[in-house]
Amino acid sequence: ANKSTDTKAKAKKGVVSKADVALSYIRKLYRVESNLADKTDAERLTARQEISVPLLNEFKQWLETNAARIMKGGALRAAIDYTLNQWPYLVGYCERGDLMISNVMAENAIRPFAIGRKNWLFADTRKGAEASAACYSLIETAKANNLDPQAYIKHILDHIAVADTLEKLEALLPWNV
Repeated sequence: ANKSTDTKAKAKKGVVSKADVALSYIRKLYRVESNLADKTDAERLTARQEISVPLLNEFKQWLETNAARIMKGGALRAAIDYTLNQWPYLVGYCERGDLMISNVMAENAIRPFAIGRKNWLFADTRKGAEASAACYSLIETAKANNLDPQAYIKHILDHIAVADTLEKLEALLPWNV
């Protein structure tokens, strides 16, 4: 029998693992977010309060009930304990409509730093390392503000020589361009 048939046979017998149940809750939460992708922050917040919060409460209850049934030391128990310990952070996105369910955008934003980490070992001086950090910060902040980093750096270089006041310098910040 093929894998698809085996899975269907297990489902017919009612054999569903606890991990499958937990993943089912997570899939439902992501499905809600997928349906809210084109909504305003206010609409997203309302929907989360009406749909996601009750689902999260149900998930938490399931986690607490099943944590007591699973022996300590196993991977599933560690995952349940971790989820329960991080609960306030997990549900935080439901308190605001502008937050995302996942931190993948933040992880993508810091990826260049993780990749460049080994290169920074070769900064000969403290000032060189600080200059590199400043450049990375400008580029990543430009990206976060939906600017083309190369065009933004050119804009800064074209205008910084005449930026002789704090106001003129602040006008060069990515969110002001």
